[in-house]
Amino acid sequence: MFKQFSKKLPTVSQNVRYYASIIPKPKRPLRSLALAGGITTVAGVGYFLSQDEEFINSAKGAHLEVPSEAFHPKKGGYKHLPVVTRYLDNSIHEKETKPKLVVIGSGWGAVSILDKLEKDDYDVVLISDTNYFLFTPLLPSATVGTLEMRSLLEPIRKIAARVHAHYLQARAMDVDFESKMVEVQDPHSGENFYVPYDKLVIAVGATSMTHGVEGLENTCQLKTINDAIKIRRVVLENLEKASLPTTSCEERKRLLSFVVCGGGPTGVEFAAELFDILNEDLVKWFPKVLREDISVTIIQSRDHILNTFDSSISAYAEKKFERENLNVVVNARVERINENTVAYSIKNKADSENPTRHEIPYGFCLWSTGISMTPFAENISQKLEAQKHSRALITDGNLRLKGIPDGSVYAIGDCATIENPKLTAHIMDILQEADKNNDGSLTYDEFKAAIQYIRRKFPLTSNHISKLSDLFVKYDFDKSGTLEMDELRVMLNDLDKKTTNLPATAQVANQQGKYLGKSLSKIAKASKVGTSSEQVVEPFSYHHLGTLAYIGNTAVGEFNWGFKMIGGLWALYLWRSVYWSEQVSLRTRVNLSIDWTKRAIWGRDLSAI
Repeated sequence: MFKQFSKKLPTVSQNVRYYASIIPKPKRPLRSLALAGGITTVAGVGYFLSQDEEFINSAKGAHLEVPSEAFHPKKGGYKHLPVVTRYLDNSIHEKETKPKLVVIGSGWGAVSILDKLEKDDYDVVLISDTNYFLFTPLLPSATVGTLEMRSLLEPIRKIAARVHAHYLQARAMDVDFESKMVEVQDPHSGENFYVPYDKLVIAVGATSMTHGVEGLENTCQLKTINDAIKIRRVVLENLEKASLPTTSCEERKRLLSFVVCGGGPTGVEFAAELFDILNEDLVKWFPKVLREDISVTIIQSRDHILNTFDSSISAYAEKKFERENLNVVVNARVERINENTVAYSIKNKADSENPTRHEIPYGFCLWSTGISMTPFAENISQKLEAQKHSRALITDGNLRLKGIPDGSVYAIGDCATIENPKLTAHIMDILQEADKNNDGSLTYDEFKAAIQYIRRKFPLTSNHISKLSDLFVKYDFDKSGTLEMDELRVMLNDLDKKTTNLPATAQVANQQGKYLGKSLSKIAKASKVGTSSEQVVEPFSYHHLGTLAYIGNTAVGEFNWGFKMIGGLWALYLWRSVYWSEQVSLRTRVNLSIDWTKRAIWGRDLSAI
């Protein structure tokens, strides 16, 4: 019986086989991961190959799709030049039904127009000899290797593609306002041709003002990416020359003397960036003796640097620079730039007619003192009798160029300025709009209606007419509870004196471009139903958001709601965050983040190419 029972019991080997069969086999994660990676790789390669095949196939027979006029434009116009009406990216199936909008320039104003213009409202042509958009507020950072040059650039063709714009890398030379054609020059061959328009936007920027100073050919400007490349090369070459044993002590001090003419935001930010690299990177990688011979000097014509900021901000920046031995010379006027020295004079408080004259040697000099018209803008100004401003093209409140009867030409950005309204000349219009009982005076309620009318018609005055009750009491001289015509005239005259031109900043150009992009779309839609553009477009109104400036591992700024930012690490990151958020593409945002990270870990790039 025992033997019979023992036969029924499983053996040890049978137990092992049984439990092995019910225990799950261990997973092999590496094999699964490799399989998933292989599938992903094959799928990715297949996708990109299919995309390449699609692009190749889409380009086949492209010559047959392009209109013949794009290859052989007919000649015409005053100078009998080729008139380009069709382009190489046009199709024979496209109909020429949309009005032609020509934009000259690729800066803040032009790019903002393309950003807000609605698709298919216009046949857009963009003309610029630079095929990229440059983020100018961060240009000083690129001069010393804090940021890479490419991080500030975005191809203009990518931006223009949003509205299917035709881009021409060419130079605008002249405008024939009668026949509505822009004369354009091929920068490679020098040949000229015409580009017709229905609406024209001039956004060509500005150049630096000379102030009649001789020797500016010995200086550098900071307006373009080529300027930044040149500055970076000169600064690093000076450092290398100063490190050579054959360089004399006197020559070494000259090479390491950096002079900035102009104490505005651009000049101050460049001086701060330069001072940072000399203090943080030079002492690590160059002979330490160089640090004792280095000098950075800002020459400012006004009482303070950053004079457009609040006085407390200017004072903070000056004290910081004084603490760090960065020289600031105020109330000074540059008289001449010699090959190796800058001659300037300082106002003498005791004897204003006999200023004190000085001369300082330099190895590098930056000229950053105001703006002036480009040759193209100056040519346009000379052609129109209504243009009497010496530094910019004059526009009305809707940004239309003065002197063009049909209002088909606009000017925005640094090349233009809005004509200040003469409110006293409109006193009868204001009275007619607000004086409901026609008694020749304004009650407080009528006064509010008058102010509303002024704000709507003349937005530049908005900052000066915010507190209505105080304004009414101030000019009610006889305390009658009404404003008589004489009292109203005094108020309007005071407002005329207070109203100033908008600053030539990227913020202004950006807002003007956005406004004009929206306005042009409204005009295009209104013209289809026969509505006047005056009825659909309000005058441009500038909303100042604030002003920022980098002053060396920190920043300062003031904002529209009264908040002031004066130093501290948080100010530096707020300054970076603002400019990071204003980038025109995700690519440049990523590049900026990488550049700032590289600078924090490894320092600045000290190679000169």
